[in-house]
Amino acid sequence: MSIYGQTKGTELEAMAKTMMQGEANGTMMYYALARLAKEQGYEDLVPLFIEAANQEAVHAGFYAVLNGKYPQDFWGLVKTLQKAETNGEAQVKAMADKVRAAGFAEAADEMEVFAKQEGHHGELMAEILARYPQAEKKEKAKKVYVCPVCGYEYEGDINSESDDWVCPLCGQPKSAFKEVK
Repeated sequence: MSIYGQTKGTELEAMAKTMMQGEANGTMMYYALARLAKEQGYEDLVPLFIEAANQEAVHAGFYAVLNGKYPQDFWGLVKTLQKAETNGEAQVKAMADKVRAAGFAEAADEMEVFAKQEGHHGELMAEILARYPQAEKKEKAKKVYVCPVCGYEYEGDINSESDDWVCPLCGQPKSAFKEVK
């Protein structure tokens, strides 16, 4: 049985959202602590903080599914992530260039590694999509709207969503979406 969206629209939705956000923030904090521990010579603590961060990430994902934060269309989400990660490579590289120009070469060097990783994530998603071609045979929706920021594709009539609906990937309001002809 799927837990997808079980708390959406219930009195538990706000609590699950708070838990999801707390766990996502916990992920960032634990990874930051791992980095700071390494920088400050506490190498023995690094794996402990990374383990905690990984667990927090799993918890955040659980609450996201419980609340139906992302579309249940598995292949649509994989396809969207493939585009976003591929585009993310250029975006992170552009930021790295600005960081380097500001005089922070060490940070820029690491960001360039991150940019390549983003591109690699896009390649992984493309490989997954190629491995399961039947997933692409889904009938196209009559209307498709695209988020101008992350490329997320909404299939169907976006106007049927509530006025406070936002892109599930980047948070842009539905008014920012453009219909694709």
